[in-house]
Amino acid sequence: MVARPLSPSVPADAPDAKRRKTNGAEYEFYPGLLDETNVASLNAQYAQSGPYKHAVVPLLFSNELLKKVKDEILENVRFTEKETDIYKVHQTGDLASLSYLTPEQLALFPSLLKLREALYSSEFRQFMRDVTGCGPLSGKKQDMSVNSYRKGCHLLNHDDVIGTRRVSYILYMPLPLEQPWKPEWGGALELYPVKSLPDGSLEPECKPSKIIPPSWNQFIFFEIQPGRSFHSVEEVVVNEGVNQRQRLSISGWFHRPQEGEDGYDPDDVPKEKSSLQQLSTSSKSQFQYDLGIPTPTEELILSDDDRTYLSQFLNPIYLESRTIDALSARFAEKSNLELHTFLNKTLAAELEVGLKELDVKSNIAHRSDKQIPSHDYGSDAPGWELAGPPHRFRYYQGTDGLAGQPGASGIIHRLRTELFSSPAFRSWLSIVARLIPIGYAVTARRFRPGLDYTLASAVEDENRLDVCLGLTPGAADEGGWDNENWGGWECYMAPHEGEDDPEVYKTANAGPKSSNAAKEEATAEPESDDSDEDADGTLLTVYPNFNHLVIALRDPGVLKFVKYVSASAPVSRWDISAEWEVTMLEDGEENEADDE
Repeated sequence: MVARPLSPSVPADAPDAKRRKTNGAEYEFYPGLLDETNVASLNAQYAQSGPYKHAVVPLLFSNELLKKVKDEILENVRFTEKETDIYKVHQTGDLASLSYLTPEQLALFPSLLKLREALYSSEFRQFMRDVTGCGPLSGKKQDMSVNSYRKGCHLLNHDDVIGTRRVSYILYMPLPLEQPWKPEWGGALELYPVKSLPDGSLEPECKPSKIIPPSWNQFIFFEIQPGRSFHSVEEVVVNEGVNQRQRLSISGWFHRPQEGEDGYDPDDVPKEKSSLQQLSTSSKSQFQYDLGIPTPTEELILSDDDRTYLSQFLNPIYLESRTIDALSARFAEKSNLELHTFLNKTLAAELEVGLKELDVKSNIAHRSDKQIPSHDYGSDAPGWELAGPPHRFRYYQGTDGLAGQPGASGIIHRLRTELFSSPAFRSWLSIVARLIPIGYAVTARRFRPGLDYTLASAVEDENRLDVCLGLTPGAADEGGWDNENWGGWECYMAPHEGEDDPEVYKTANAGPKSSNAAKEEATAEPESDDSDEDADGTLLTVYPNFNHLVIALRDPGVLKFVKYVSASAPVSRWDISAEWEVTMLEDGEENEADDE
């Protein structure tokens, strides 16, 4: 269990800051901040800090200045809610744009302008260098914004490596000012240790080793280190209430010097990709492929033996020729299918009860406090292990240790190893999709509320056939999955093109697009769906459900992710997720299938 320091409150009698006058500007830093003794102390703390070097300044500016900044922001700044695979936050535009406002508009932000000028002043940049030991910092390129984390807002694991960024920082202004922020409200900064891989590269551990709750006027900064400076922001779980509780902050980056500035080096351009940019591709080496399954017969028929085997698991209607033909025709038209009540009733009933029991045993089911759970939640379930790295995904996955276990865990193991991996299921897929599945990877996944997710990733050079069996118990009876309050939806996005920030993969700001599949008993009739690609690039969104199979052909470059499951969700999100390497049918094979 990671120890959480208490959020220090600002003393009521704290003295006003001294004013430093340099080049005609007044910088209202907290008394003693830039003194040599304080700088030396911070440098020593920085050198000894972990899991990577970082500094925590308890008080940066005068209370008087920061209160004025807070008031100007709340009264005059417009926030936009933004949500992607990696975050949900209310954010302003880049505060560098303040320089382009009219004199009348600028008059609304005298204190905010003073704060920005102070942060990027030569004196403060030298302070940052003296503490961190980093190279020169640009005063010309100012990169900062105001962020408001309200209930449900979060930022997942990443390392901040983008472009010419050199130092990350955040200045906290949690509200209300008269009530110190409580750690149980969430919103803490989480820092992750890294481990070395056999090839010498580094990746973050699944659990943070340091958690820093926000406090008023607190300033945290660190030099960006590719493959090391992994961090995240806990979900805020407290309601705003009448006091407008929110984790308000100003965050940004100091960049390397730009052309024309002292210290500019045209060769000092980082070659490392951001942690999320690396996710835009994935290779076969990440998956286990079994190429020993025989190729389907040219007739593309489901044999009697196949039907008998699959009847142990599937709803009988999905083994009827009429149903299979209808599904195949629809898949040829839409390249995706959603099948409800996929498993037979006996198996599904036992599985749903058992999965609910697993959540109860882990103290996850219907938690009354809805606080951020411990990172150890779920570790008590035999046969499940924590999977990462968290800059790609985090969830519990089923292992071979589930074999022979009673109840839901044993059924999950059978579905993963006996159904999805069987030649009979492969034959069924080949008929429905009119593709030949070759290699495959299959994983049983448990996404815990307040902790788990996958980030957007894509395969660049080939198609993949995705097959996912949703197993979230009670999903049809709960109201928070479909209206996005609890996250957990699986989203397919058009290939990323031309974003300034490669960390941004947008979900729909007005809500992800569902396939609008009817939630009813299985039917052989194809569903009508006249929806096209959303303007924001959303191709398909599937909400958590139970006994619900999705089959989707994913084109090269298409991004896929499972949205972070909110701490407010009453249960874990469960599924069995598989992807198949596929080849196209030869013309003769497809024609024979069409003639049946």
